[in-house]
Amino acid sequence: MPLISHFYGILIYIYKEFDGHHNKAHIHVKYNEYEMSVTCDGNILGGRLPNKQEKLVLAWIEIHKDEIKAAWNVYNDNGEIIKIKGLE
Repeated sequence: MPLISHFYGILIYIYKEFDGHHNKAHIHVKYNEYEMSVTCDGNILGGRLPNKQEKLVLAWIEIHKDEIKAAWNVYNDNGEIIKIKGLE
């Protein structure tokens, strides 16, 4: 699971979909012991983060929505990893 972005202790990963389990582009987020999966539209698929970190992730998604979708598609199509700038 490649790391595609990080900011304020939040790690953003992308997974390869071997069996088509998820049908929407999405990311996996880790912050300390918390984990969350979120679509590129900001819909939470599972897990939770503390409120502050969840708001930061959702803001980052809104800013980078098109880049996240492109990174997810490219990674699932040919395994190429595209890094995305974090929040500053």
